[in-house]
Amino acid sequence: MNPQTQELLQAKLNLETAMISWKELQRFFATGVVIWVDDALDMVDVALKISEDDSAAVADWLNFGQLARVSDEQALRWFEDDAMLWSVVVKPWILVQEKQ
Repeated sequence: MNPQTQELLQAKLNLETAMISWKELQRFFATGVVIWVDDALDMVDVALKISEDDSAAVADWLNFGQLARVSDEQALRWFEDDAMLWSVVVKPWILVQEKQ
């Protein structure tokens, strides 16, 4: 991907990032498409790498535990806390990150 196209995609993903309640995401969690992003990572950068199919970066994050499907324990905690999360869609995934 050329740098200009990459910048445009990054700007688009940034604009599509929004806060959403966990309760609105539960049905997507049930289908296994909600992915947790560690606070140490920039969620928009992660979304960009996924959209570019950068399997090396994604594999590193998975191996270091910085990217994972939302666990049942996380889901329960977010439900009980009525959590609001940052989210962005990179089909077929919905990336989420706890607000800081």
